[in-house]
Amino acid sequence: MWHKVNPIAFRIPYIKTWKSAWYADSKGYKGFLALDVKAREILNKELTGIPLGDILVAKNQDVVDVVVYTAKSSLVLGKTGENKERLETLLTRKLGTKVVVEVRDVKKPDLNAKIVGFNVANQIEKRMPYKRAVKQAIQKAMEKWAKGIKIKVGGRLNGAEIARKETFKDGNIPTQTIRSDIDYATVRAETVYGTIGLKVWIYKWNIYKK
Repeated sequence: MWHKVNPIAFRIPYIKTWKSAWYADSKGYKGFLALDVKAREILNKELTGIPLGDILVAKNQDVVDVVVYTAKSSLVLGKTGENKERLETLLTRKLGTKVVVEVRDVKKPDLNAKIVGFNVANQIEKRMPYKRAVKQAIQKAMEKWAKGIKIKVGGRLNGAEIARKETFKDGNIPTQTIRSDIDYATVRAETVYGTIGLKVWIYKWNIYKK
């Protein structure tokens, strides 16, 4: 029997860390978790159509710090930062606690699994053939010195009657090696003929800690 493990969770705490930084006892855990999930849901809904990377949530006493990584920070911030202020106001009102939003750029978007998945899904939604979209993403990642990339596509591909899965791969993906820095993301493309699921693995490099 296979045991499918999330590549990011598999590497915590060796080379990766949690995307949520807060501590709660048994009584407060439920509320903290609901707040964390709701913050992410609101941001994903408000920033639809913008290539987002990781969203980090940290709670310090009465303030919630949210860090949004994106390939296009100007779209998240707005011309004079008015969009960021609107997001902070919205989150503060919906969560019932003060929220501070920080926006950071993703230095290499072609090596970020979530952004690569978003771009491929976006192209599939615009009716580009899925093979071309996936192969372009793989080519761009390998040009940016990725050691390996694998993309799985599943669903009614090109509007076929029967759903199927296809895997595209280039380079090496060492799934069992903990020191290998592998970024992983799952993305959905909502097309006219149904949902197409995407899984993206990107092997960047090895991390050696003393």
